[in-house]
Amino acid sequence: MAGSKRLRWVFPFLVIVIMLFVSACSGNSGSSGSGENKPPEGNSGNTTPPETGNKYKEEGKTAEGGAKDLVVAWLSDPPSMDPHMSTDQQTSVMTTHIYDTLLKHDKDLKIQPSLAESWKAVDDVTWEFKLRQGIKFIDGSVFNAEVVKANIDRMLDPKVASPRAGLVDMVKEVKVIDENTVQFVTAYPFSPLLAHLAHPGVGMVSAEGIKQDYEKVNAGEKAGAYLAQNPAGTGTFKLDNWNPGQEVKLVRNDDHWGEKAKVDSVTFKVVSEDGTRIAELETGYAHVIDPVSPSSISRVEGLDGASLNRQASLSLSYIGFNMQKKPFDDVRVRQALSMAINKDEIISGIYEGTGIPAVGPLAPNVNGYDASVKPIEHNMEKAKELMKEAGLEKGFSTTIWTNDNPERIKIAEYVQSKLKELNVEVKIEVMEWGAYLAQTAEGKHDMFVLGWSTVTADADYGLYLVFHSANVGEPGNRTFTKDAELDRLLDEGRKENDPAKRLALYQQAQEKLVELAPMLYIHHQEYLDGVSDKVKGYWRHPNGIMQFHGVSIEP
Repeated sequence: MAGSKRLRWVFPFLVIVIMLFVSACSGNSGSSGSGENKPPEGNSGNTTPPETGNKYKEEGKTAEGGAKDLVVAWLSDPPSMDPHMSTDQQTSVMTTHIYDTLLKHDKDLKIQPSLAESWKAVDDVTWEFKLRQGIKFIDGSVFNAEVVKANIDRMLDPKVASPRAGLVDMVKEVKVIDENTVQFVTAYPFSPLLAHLAHPGVGMVSAEGIKQDYEKVNAGEKAGAYLAQNPAGTGTFKLDNWNPGQEVKLVRNDDHWGEKAKVDSVTFKVVSEDGTRIAELETGYAHVIDPVSPSSISRVEGLDGASLNRQASLSLSYIGFNMQKKPFDDVRVRQALSMAINKDEIISGIYEGTGIPAVGPLAPNVNGYDASVKPIEHNMEKAKELMKEAGLEKGFSTTIWTNDNPERIKIAEYVQSKLKELNVEVKIEVMEWGAYLAQTAEGKHDMFVLGWSTVTADADYGLYLVFHSANVGEPGNRTFTKDAELDRLLDEGRKENDPAKRLALYQQAQEKLVELAPMLYIHHQEYLDGVSDKVKGYWRHPNGIMQFHGVSIEP
């Protein structure tokens, strides 16, 4: 690990030298996208900018004669392009721009029209939506009420096994009233339904795309096999090419029903090293970089021609325990490990003081957050007592998994160091993003470092998908939490329409989650991006999704 840390300091300098050399020599290192759907391979190791790099620097122009290509250097590749089949943020960034939802959240987390232009509650369990007319998907097919029904039916189909099914599993029936009117009938009153329909995971896919994907399923392939490579939405952009592990290029959808994109394309390049991403921003080869490591804040703030974008989040960073594996099935062990790890040291030492400490899983701006809930406090002596009670005074050996996010790697190193005081030997495994998601969903891990964003800004999404026993694995419950009392509280919370009663249920649920300690709740982060001064109109939603719909590049 020490060697890799040295490289992090040296590598950015070498990259700049290589970039300048290539620019002088006019080298050609372009790549073609295959669009093949496979797990991303991480950074290619090729830090030399493509041939069009000099033209990115010239007012964002590409080799095609003046077209504006916005270049984003980010940490890792999306595992899919299917909004219904992935739960990670990279996929959500893609699908937010390729697909439209019925509703959307604005910057202030208020519900706004999108594909649905108006809506009303018919009764306690029925919502009616009037759809925009004359909208077509990129494959030429028409958007209408039948398509809405086909999307929800697909998400709820056990044969598809959508990890996003939890967003709509309260829907008992979708009624097509006429071509442009649809009703959602829920099995019980469900107050956050509108917020759920604004989630990018409920993006509207064309009926033809759904048909093609079902043909793959019927032929024995996994659901999403077609749409992962052939996304068919109504969004601001459409997929041009995808070279897994290298880059994704989206191009403007000139037939979009709303305001057209102001750039011709957005190219997302996988650049795994923080220093390399900053070098690309500094030299003009990237317009936006994500993320900026907290340790690099001052460097980015000091750049000429670029600035740091900071956004308070709806997210949680955490260290999770696999509760179906020994000794993590013992609440005393989970509490002891939580007490041994000082989250304040993680926030100050790794995140440079950015973000706020987490008491439980919900950020303060989430509907349902309760400030009265008390956290598990750092207490090494109490941790040792609990380990002794559990019969593990001599400790045990385990592993902690993380992806290649530099802060998460540092957290794993910190945990490894601190748990030695409890005689717990921790081996760190750094995994490629796609494999990390797949194997934590299958429960192959012990401890792991990850995050969750409460995208809907409602407690139901931040708790039900992450901790209810119905959602173990890929939908979000990667700690494999199974607790009957917690399930009851979460079930009642999503069914309760009385705001005060609903808040009381979520207070109890948050207190229960502190007691159960399925994870150490670290902090609610600030999203940090580096943005060129040439980029206008960029913003990042509190749910973490970068917004390129109205972005332009100026000289």
